Amino acid sequence: MADQAAAVRLEAVYKAFVPRGRSAQPLLALEDVSFDARPGEFVSLVGPSGCGKSTVLNLLAGLIQPSAGRVVHHGRPVTGINTEVGYITQDDNLLPWRSMLRNVEYGLELRRVPKAERRRRAQEFVELVGLKGFENHYPHELSGGMRKRAGIVRTLAYDSDVVLMDEPFGPLDAQTRVILQDELLKLWELKRPTVLFVTHDLVEAIALSDRIITFTCRPGRIKREYEVRLPRPRDVFHIHDVPQFRQLYDALWDDIRMEIAAT
Repeated sequence: MADQAAAVRLEAVYKAFVPRGRSAQPLLALEDVSFDARPGEFVSLVGPSGCGKSTVLNLLAGLIQPSAGRVVHHGRPVTGINTEVGYITQDDNLLPWRSMLRNVEYGLELRRVPKAERRRRAQEFVELVGLKGFENHYPHELSGGMRKRAGIVRTLAYDSDVVLMDEPFGPLDAQTRVILQDELLKLWELKRPTVLFVTHDLVEAIALSDRIITFTCRPGRIKREYEVRLPRPRDVFHIHDVPQFRQLYDALWDDIRMEIAAT
């Protein structure tokens, strides 16, 4: 039964995309997908490429509408652009004409937060991720990891209770990824927003999540859900050493491997 107190919920959702051209057949991306995420829960979505994980995030953001079924945010159907959620993609999406600090302030500015307050909150987040001293630098003057940090705290400073993250660390090198995973968890612990996190990295999913949902190959359906019963706070640098890690990793990989083999 669906949790009435869920932060977000998908109810029997189907999503088909209709290519241009009269003879083109609709492409079914999602088929009968139902799940919810509780307030403060960190949920990762994993599965083969093209299985509809990013489509789920776009539905929750209201960027697209379901072909059938319902998408719900705090009990209200999502019928248009959902300005109450934060969305972090692979790209940092920083505005090149704004300094790093003014980029972090941007969401607060859109919410008409007074200038002094938004500057204070932006500065607080900048310092939390070690960017103090770079406030007046422009995006082209920052490293990839620094830009990614700025993009993440810009969204978190917006103070949404639901944050969507679509492979946010995908373009980064392995060392920077792990460092940013650690920083993300520390930031998340401050206010515990609900997070929906798309990744292809099973280690990353285990290190970050309370729950992991695996998807079948297209059309995407939910294959299985896993509770991640690892204690918090977590040490992402030594997550492989946790006794339960190997069993969970193997189960996730078996799910993905079976789906890939079936295509």
